[in-house]
Amino acid sequence: MGRYCIRVATGASLFAGSHNRVRLWLVGAHGETKLELELRPVRGQVSRRERGPPPRPELGLAAGGQPRGERPVRRGIQELNDSWTALAGTSSLRVLAPQEEEFEHDVPDDLGPLQFVKLRKHHSLVDDAWFCDRITVQGPGAGEEAAFPCYSWVQGEGVLCLPEGTGGGSGGRTTQTVANHLHVSPARLAGDNALDVFQKHREKELKERHQIYCWATWKEGLPLTIAAGCEDDLPPNMRFQEEKRLDFEWTQKAGALEMFLKRVYTLLSSWNRLEDFDHIFWGQKSTLAEKVRQHWQEDEFFGYQFLNGANPMLLRRSTALPPRLVLPSGMEELRAQLERELQNGSLFEADFILLDGIPANVIQGEKQYLAAPLVMLKMDPHGKLLPMVIQLQPPSPSSPTPPLFLPSDPPLAWLLAKSWVRNSDFQLHQLQYHLLNTHLLAEVIAVATMRCLPGLHPVFKFLMPHIRYTMEINTRARTQLISDGGVFDKAVSTGGGGHVHLLRRAMAQLTYCSLCPPDDLAERGLLGTPGAHYAHDALRLWDITARYVERIVRLFYHGDDVVRGDPELQAWCREITEVGLCRAQDRGFPVSFQSQNQLCHFLTMCVFTCTAQHGAINKGQLEWYAWVPNAPCTMRMPPPTTKEDVTMATVMGSLPDVQKACLQMAITWHLGRHQPDMVPLGHHKEKYFSEAKAKAALNQFQTDLANLEREITARNEQLDLPYEYLKPSLTENSITI
Repeated sequence: MGRYCIRVATGASLFAGSHNRVRLWLVGAHGETKLELELRPVRGQVSRRERGPPPRPELGLAAGGQPRGERPVRRGIQELNDSWTALAGTSSLRVLAPQEEEFEHDVPDDLGPLQFVKLRKHHSLVDDAWFCDRITVQGPGAGEEAAFPCYSWVQGEGVLCLPEGTGGGSGGRTTQTVANHLHVSPARLAGDNALDVFQKHREKELKERHQIYCWATWKEGLPLTIAAGCEDDLPPNMRFQEEKRLDFEWTQKAGALEMFLKRVYTLLSSWNRLEDFDHIFWGQKSTLAEKVRQHWQEDEFFGYQFLNGANPMLLRRSTALPPRLVLPSGMEELRAQLERELQNGSLFEADFILLDGIPANVIQGEKQYLAAPLVMLKMDPHGKLLPMVIQLQPPSPSSPTPPLFLPSDPPLAWLLAKSWVRNSDFQLHQLQYHLLNTHLLAEVIAVATMRCLPGLHPVFKFLMPHIRYTMEINTRARTQLISDGGVFDKAVSTGGGGHVHLLRRAMAQLTYCSLCPPDDLAERGLLGTPGAHYAHDALRLWDITARYVERIVRLFYHGDDVVRGDPELQAWCREITEVGLCRAQDRGFPVSFQSQNQLCHFLTMCVFTCTAQHGAINKGQLEWYAWVPNAPCTMRMPPPTTKEDVTMATVMGSLPDVQKACLQMAITWHLGRHQPDMVPLGHHKEKYFSEAKAKAALNQFQTDLANLEREITARNEQLDLPYEYLKPSLTENSITI
């Protein structure tokens, strides 16, 4: 008995509030009480009031969430316009703080230690969903405050039970006819529940999740995806918040407008020299993009991109001369140079053989072209990576021996050969290393997590911040970028179906080790390579993440036998490898976890893929692809077979035309720009863990990241081309774009 102080926090999203009424109960070990009041969870100033009549509804930025298949209920055109004006009035979206509403209530009975808060949302005509962050309750006396985390949309009229989240209550979580399934409390493994009702709830929760989060096959031979034909089909907790949706769709329109203006401008301009690309090189661009425009023709700049550009994943140190590199008579000096560099350990290669035989796109009746180049490079004593020879196509018994292009060739022939390499790199970067190895893999992790791990599970709590928005951004990609008639079909040489063939080939080669930088960089011979900033920063971030993962895992798994004996964890592992990745165990992916170390390694891979690796692969688009000749999305003439016939007309006739070049600039700006609602790695606001040691592990993770940030900043001050793609402050906590 006594007075309870209750605080209800509504999320920070634009439409997180609700005008529906919410009733609240307190449930303790000795009984429960229904509070004689009604909440209206709205945004505004913090209010404090005694028990009394329900508050009057407030207008302003309050709004509801979205039931499955519907957008949030709008409050009126003027209100939305005012809100968007406030958001769009600066270069980035303003961060909106969660709204807390506080009140007090006298309870005549002794409730004992609080275990649950029950909520029930009522509506008359419209179900106005509410995003609840958390509820905290301070009981009589000077005891600890009880926390009831939520971080979910509340919709419908069912009763929602939030368990006490600081460990003081009985733990567990139970719901009754509430369709969100994301409420959190102290982490527990299966079998740790003190009462059988909580174990039954875990089973019921997963059964409900299996009905909500279903697998689908987008294309045969590729990872499975969430079953959603469009973003409106996604469960509400996997949707963009309203600020994110508005920004995403507004920038699409802004990019389309800029593309239109550039095309109109070029109607009055020539398009027959490389300098004519300047006609569209304005608008959204970065300082590095300007450097790319100035230096893209230089061999040193060309080689640098294999180490630290948009795609640092293909280069490897040579252990032998590639069999496909056929050196005709008269090139004995070149062979001697290659052999000398090979013996010194300074010979590198980038082989695009995966593109061989991929059908090229046809855009508006015009055939496009693909090549499958091989580039041999050397590392000079000053640490510069320089190309030595380029072969544009592999040898074929039915075709003449392909020519080898050299730096000593006529300048335009050598430049065109390098442009073909950059076009091929564009294809592999976007499809293999970006879409498949980060986006689609992260979606498999996300769907398996929702299907196999209940909200009480520590791995669920650990991964939730790293799967934010991933399902929606991937669903939008399948309906806008790689769909029939999408961006790839309109402007990219692998569009029109070739991209699917390429993805299938890449999927067949996807190995577990290739996703783990210590293994991948060792296999490619890049450990300790001078000037390899991606390699250095990736290893440092992997190590920091691995230490964080280990601290969390050892809090809940006190031995290898506990890992082996966790049925939910083992089901999650099987779901990823056997279901989502279509039986990938033959490529090193585990089907079970036998030890703490094995679990730590796998979780580190999951977090690194969803954060650092995606950042390294995604952010460079804005800078390296804005100057289209440096990374042409398509080629409109076949690869040259002679060197002497290459003219400026050949070069310009091969590179993208105005329409495709403008589309490339628009889409790479849209996808590569800094996200206004970006959450830096390790700095999510949601408190999924209530355990003090788990919070300490996150704090240490943040400290380690801050130390790495200072190291990278100090190094970059000494570089002509700073490498920032793996700076922790610029690395997003999940794949959201």
